Amino acid sequence: MAPKPQASKEAKALAAANSSKGKKKKWSKGKMKEKVNNQVLFDQPTYDKLLAEVPKYKMITPSVLSDRLRLNGSLARAAIRELLEKNLIKPVAQHSKQGIYTRAVAGKD
Repeated sequence: MAPKPQASKEAKALAAANSSKGKKKKWSKGKMKEKVNNQVLFDQPTYDKLLAEVPKYKMITPSVLSDRLRLNGSLARAAIRELLEKNLIKPVAQHSKQGIYTRAVAGKD
């Protein structure tokens, strides 16, 4: 038997890339976080719930409103501003990114 002709470097690289050993095994497909569908405008039941229940919460932040009432962040901040204007809640700590509020207890001021 005659020896086989030597393959070029390009041919060897192409054969290595196409072989089954050339691919890495994927261990995890990765978990996808479920996308939440938050409201961007108030509907009447959500607005009524905002006025009735939120002033009774001990801690009120845009994150809490977004989670419990299924609002997006800008709508939650607008709701907090409205509750402040009606004196239903009072500020505890204010930061440029996140404000913390609590229920307004009558007779404490």
